[in-house]
Amino acid sequence: MIHYTKDIDGIATISFDNSKSNVNVIDAEFLGDFEINISNAIADTAVKGIILTSSKKDFMLGADLKMIMGIDEPKIIMAITNRLHAVLRKTETGGKPVVAAINGTALGGGYELCLACHYRIAVNDSKIQIGLPEVLLGLLPGGGGTQKLPRMIGVLEALPLLLEGKKLRPDQALKLGLINQLVDSNEQLIIAAKQWINNVGKALQPWDESGFVIPGGGIQSPKLLMALPAAAGLVLKKTYGNYPAPIAIINCIYEGLQLSIDKALTVECRYFTHCVLSSESKNMIRTLFINMNEANKGAARPSDIPPTNLNKIGILGAGMMGAGIAYVAATNGLNVVLKDVTIEAAEKGKAYSVKLLDEKLANNVLSKEKYDEILARIVTTNIPSGIADCDMVIEAVFENRELKAAVTKESEVVLGPNAVFASNTSTLPISGLAKASARPQNFIGIHFFSPVDKMQLVEIILGAKTSDYAIAMAIDLVKKIKKTPIVVNDGRGFYTTRVVLTYIFEGLECLANGVSPALIENAGKMAGMPVGPLALADELSLELCYKINKQTELDTGKIRNDAAISVINKFFEELDRPGKKAKKGFYDYPQGGKKVLWTGIADVYPQLSKQPEVEEIKKRLLFIQSLEAVKCIESKIVNKPADADIGSILGWGFAPYSGGVISYIDTIGLKKFVADCNLLAKKYGKRFKPTSKMKEMAVKGKYYYQDKKAEVLEII
Repeated sequence: MIHYTKDIDGIATISFDNSKSNVNVIDAEFLGDFEINISNAIADTAVKGIILTSSKKDFMLGADLKMIMGIDEPKIIMAITNRLHAVLRKTETGGKPVVAAINGTALGGGYELCLACHYRIAVNDSKIQIGLPEVLLGLLPGGGGTQKLPRMIGVLEALPLLLEGKKLRPDQALKLGLINQLVDSNEQLIIAAKQWINNVGKALQPWDESGFVIPGGGIQSPKLLMALPAAAGLVLKKTYGNYPAPIAIINCIYEGLQLSIDKALTVECRYFTHCVLSSESKNMIRTLFINMNEANKGAARPSDIPPTNLNKIGILGAGMMGAGIAYVAATNGLNVVLKDVTIEAAEKGKAYSVKLLDEKLANNVLSKEKYDEILARIVTTNIPSGIADCDMVIEAVFENRELKAAVTKESEVVLGPNAVFASNTSTLPISGLAKASARPQNFIGIHFFSPVDKMQLVEIILGAKTSDYAIAMAIDLVKKIKKTPIVVNDGRGFYTTRVVLTYIFEGLECLANGVSPALIENAGKMAGMPVGPLALADELSLELCYKINKQTELDTGKIRNDAAISVINKFFEELDRPGKKAKKGFYDYPQGGKKVLWTGIADVYPQLSKQPEVEEIKKRLLFIQSLEAVKCIESKIVNKPADADIGSILGWGFAPYSGGVISYIDTIGLKKFVADCNLLAKKYGKRFKPTSKMKEMAVKGKYYYQDKKAEVLEII
């Protein structure tokens, strides 16, 4: 776990090397080993300085979140946290200068180890990340970060880093004062660390010095007395109180920075314990860390298929989606053939990559050499034979079955026998599209989300005849471009589109019921959604919603006549307000201004004189999504709750604090959820009626994640 060496000059090096994983994490074993080694170095009179570094690619990725997830006893959490504080304080106060030689990413508890050092040096590599991102998982830094970072760089400078969980490049960390020095290589790192010990070697932290003053002023200074309440107000405005961690961080800073460092760490320990025990933290850790890491490792990949050695992909259609896929593929080392009906259209698609790379070049995020290398990987064409030697082809043309069939046939004529053809579709069933293919076993759905360079999720859809080989290649692609895959089975709308449409349509039901548009939108955001359902309908396009429904009616022979679809039909057919692209939908989009709700809505849909409570609208908007997700699981569209949760948060932004659509049910409790659904069904219609299986599970007292304690024991 830890390598300890001492050179002839009396400088000890403690190198972290987790034998159980390819990354270093702080767990009980590490803490014990580190305590022994740091104590030995401090006690050794022949040691004049200590270097902390890593034998792994990364320095330290923080605490073992699986361990944290499994603890439900406050006393245990506090005991572990107090022990970590004690070991880090021993590092600081042992009388030996300690340098953090940061050779790779140092996040969370990993950076708190660095804070316990008297000097911090990092390799100037843009791939390295430094910071305290615990808030993104419902936690606060529990290894001294809330107390030491503000004391080191100032409260106002530390607040954004702690409240937003920013991950910084080494050059950014140097500028903000999180590290003291940059070097160009790992070799120079150790040399520089030894030089500092030999030439400076000050073994005293600023906060332990007599007469220490917090940079920029203490908590009781006029500036901070105004700033902290304002920060709390901004946090509540942004989070609507759904996340306890940001407010806990502010309270921790306010209380702790008025005390000595050791008493302040006790304050941090208490707030950290509160956050660990919160349902928000447990849910976010499970979905956004444990389950997402499993998905990123390719847990759904058929194990008996060897690596597909994916090297070159073709993209059919150089519009926004195709251009975005080309960009992420090229930036992650894949060769790309971007095809459209004309070279001009294909070059326009490539220009999207030029634009994004220009921004990175201007911000010194990548070198000119790397810039040229990425662009050289994207080749444009307008002829079918241009994609002949591609390992995989992704069609990203319009959502039109005939057009997709045409490009499928045209492509398969020139593709090699082992090439996989993937359709980027959000609604059209893959088995139906595969009928145009001469080799349906190599036909698969890959649903990217827009904008591709920012959206993390990729939904892989299996057709009736899709082979394990095609699944493996699709997952290999997603891993190569550093996205998160979920694998779902075929069905209209698949999973993500099917469920997110319920959010939009429930908002439209509310509108048709006479609920104020402002209440609908604010309730959606207060529930934890990134935007209200009316704004999302505009973003997605009312025209698209209209066409999806018409295609569904054509394919199934069933005519939809509910209140929500009548709103869509009215806005598209009668009012000519198709959405954001046309600058008119439920919102108006003035040139150069912010969008505003269309004032004419009230004339079309008169509002109730007495509006419903916001909590009821929030419940309607969230419950309808979770219900539909359950139906997707029961109909085998989604294979497991973890995929449903990951897809809901990464795909359309379902309230992250909940852990996702299924974790949301488990947090409420299935029995109560079913009872509330029955009440909503009586009031608003059978769409809220729970399924028979849900009711059966509720009677038996079950959860979708089975027995939570059994799951935790398995993790530990």
